[in-house]
Amino acid sequence: MSMIYDEKDTAAAKVLIVDDVEINRMVLEEIIRTMGCEPLLAESGQQALKIASQYHPKLILSDISMPGMDGFELCKSLKANKKTKEIPIIFISAFDEAEDIVKGLKLGGEDYITKPFITEVVQARVAVHLHLYTVKNELMETNRKLQISVDAQLRQMEEEKKNILYALANIAAKNSGYEQGHTQRLRHNCRILAQGMQLSPKYEDQISDDYIDAIEIAACLCDIGNIGVPKELLRKEMDFTQDEIEILHSHTDLGAQLLSDLHVNSDYNDYLNISIDISHYHHENWDGSGYPQGLKGEQIPVAAQIVSIMEAYCILTGEKKYGRQEALEIMEKDAGVRFNPDIFKICCRISRQFS
Repeated sequence: MSMIYDEKDTAAAKVLIVDDVEINRMVLEEIIRTMGCEPLLAESGQQALKIASQYHPKLILSDISMPGMDGFELCKSLKANKKTKEIPIIFISAFDEAEDIVKGLKLGGEDYITKPFITEVVQARVAVHLHLYTVKNELMETNRKLQISVDAQLRQMEEEKKNILYALANIAAKNSGYEQGHTQRLRHNCRILAQGMQLSPKYEDQISDDYIDAIEIAACLCDIGNIGVPKELLRKEMDFTQDEIEILHSHTDLGAQLLSDLHVNSDYNDYLNISIDISHYHHENWDGSGYPQGLKGEQIPVAAQIVSIMEAYCILTGEKKYGRQEALEIMEKDAGVRFNPDIFKICCRISRQFS
């Protein structure tokens, strides 16, 4: 069986394991060691702070429930310290601790691992975040150099960022169970719809050629926040608890925050402005019944309105297996409710161009 991690990311990487239960530390230590990493062990939050400050690990795995300083307090302290705030934290949790998971993510945690530990799952989560840590530090160093570099180098930097974002978006899409090619179809169809809107007197002043290019790039990042939502919850189809609904809805804020963190130079980030709008507001509804902010009508950014319509179309004609006309008839019921009715009319007129 091939490894699910890249040795160049894991080799000798220091990983701090924080848990007051010895057997948990031992199990995680063995898994981490088999990946080629160097495990560091702490049995309390206070001990973890000292080790993190002294050895600066690339990743921290922290139990939530610990006597004295719990995992949340540890996370707050680490994020408040300039020396340790960039270290990614994966919380150790149980399946039924949905509120704890959301709280941990809001405090700055990157992910969670459930008990009992499954070796392959632990390895996959650790590998992803070690890779992202490496990439993030490379990007930070590149940013420093690009301050005195030429425009061509800055544009190259942006392409690298896009590639990272696409990698994250692909992980999120895979976790969500979308069919292969969904993101490519969404990008293509959003471009087609934006081009159709450009020919409409109502939108011609808002939709430029650059805007069309940007929305094609940004559309597939709409659900990038799902990388912070448990995979099993993303694939659940019904009977959601209120806590589970809140976790699912949190992907809009998580995605917008992730994209905002990369928004370092406004001269070269037009597509990120649109990406943030799309990620944050593509679940807002025209009648104000959506989330996360209950925006209504023209309060919703146009890019988010476009993606909302096209995502529904792509799901209906892809995963749901409806034909083009049947999908539009289903969507017509939501014109003026979920969707901007004017944009939906344009969508219907040019629908033969959609993939």
